Amino acid sequence: MTDLLLENENARKLVKTLGLPIPVPEKLARARGPYEERPLDDKKVLVCGVGGLQSVLAQILTKAGAYPLVVGTSDAALGPFVGPGEAWARAPRLVEPGDAPEGERIDAIVFDGTGLETPDDLHQLYAFIGPWVRRLNRSGRVVVIGRPAGDAKKPVRAATRAGLEGFTRSLAKEIGANGSVANSVFVQEGADERLDAVLRFLLSPRSAYISCQPFHVTKTAKGDEAPDTHVLGGKVALVTGAARGIGAATAELLAAEGAHVVCLDRPADDGPCSKVAQSIGGSTLLVDITDPDAPERISSELEERFGGVDIVVHNAGVTRDKTLARMKPEQWDMAVDINLGAVIRITDRLLSDDTLRPGGRVICLSSVSGIAGNRGQTNYSAGKAGICGFVEALAPKVAKKGITANAIAPGFIETRLTDAMPVAIREVARRMAAVGQGGKPEDVGQAITFLATPGAVGLTGETIRVCGGALVGA
Repeated sequence: MTDLLLENENARKLVKTLGLPIPVPEKLARARGPYEERPLDDKKVLVCGVGGLQSVLAQILTKAGAYPLVVGTSDAALGPFVGPGEAWARAPRLVEPGDAPEGERIDAIVFDGTGLETPDDLHQLYAFIGPWVRRLNRSGRVVVIGRPAGDAKKPVRAATRAGLEGFTRSLAKEIGANGSVANSVFVQEGADERLDAVLRFLLSPRSAYISCQPFHVTKTAKGDEAPDTHVLGGKVALVTGAARGIGAATAELLAAEGAHVVCLDRPADDGPCSKVAQSIGGSTLLVDITDPDAPERISSELEERFGGVDIVVHNAGVTRDKTLARMKPEQWDMAVDINLGAVIRITDRLLSDDTLRPGGRVICLSSVSGIAGNRGQTNYSAGKAGICGFVEALAPKVAKKGITANAIAPGFIETRLTDAMPVAIREVARRMAAVGQGGKPEDVGQAITFLATPGAVGLTGETIRVCGGALVGA
């Protein structure tokens, strides 16, 4: 991306007035190619905190190829890491609390806060992480792990757990200029084994544009306690709005992981939709999702041609922006129906027909506008907020079949639509993110693809923002 602020004085003044970064930060380190068994190969990961996840973390990190630096006062702290380290040739190293040797660089920090009980315990965030923040390499990762505040029986414990999220969101804003991101993960008691895939994803380049986000790993959905992380071979995926943008990027990524992708779009978009399908060895399904018979047609086509579907990505969407006072009824109705109504109708039909197979995935595109609102988008925001409510309510209803339901809320994503924005507004929007730049369609596609994998069974009913830690909707 070129820095248009160097060429546009008005945009530069506006950004400077708002206190946002003027130079374009370093490009984010993004993943290329299919998922790797060892995404952390030769990476130094600092492991610290007080909790009960040391053995779990040792297995995850060493198997993923990381070299753990374990914070502790004696070799006893290395105990859980010795066996996995020998098995995967990744010997752990002990570092003293507060000791961040000059010249030592690390790639990630994992803080186990599952043992924190009182506000005084939050001091450990400062004591353990603080000395190492400046030692993070570019595009570094910080993951803070805790237990859900809602599961705490005592208010003081709930407050302490909630503090982890506030800390992580703020830290993300401090390290974003380095291309680094920070996220929190709250693991339900008994769901520790489901942490594997989530942690691998958050520590890998595939989460380059996800920051400030809380993830909740639960036992809600039925499935393997320690599932394969990334296996989509033999799966059938439906992607609506697949002709371009986020839909096309998602289709490509799902296909790269072995899924057969059915690219759905309007008959008017036959050309670009078919081109995407042909390029990935997928199939085309031309349907206007607003047609009354669309749910029946989609369900029957998937059943007859593929014997069902495993992954449903509701990406198709539309904007009809006007202030409410100037909005026409048809503009309201179209935006709400396409962005929300059609999603509900199609999902309901796939479930009632049993076209969506057990262990399936429902992934819906929301937006930060649905979380924070946006001037001139009452219709769009209503629909996208409705998506968040839909997946939250749907998740427990389909959990017994091992089906998960989640939403993705993109922030400022670089597309042909954003390219048409006035330069000053576009440059400000880019810099509203903690990482100081806009995202790419593949950033959203990476999050969707991860949620489609068996390893993401612990995540359901979630709305995950892919926004680079944007101030809007934080």
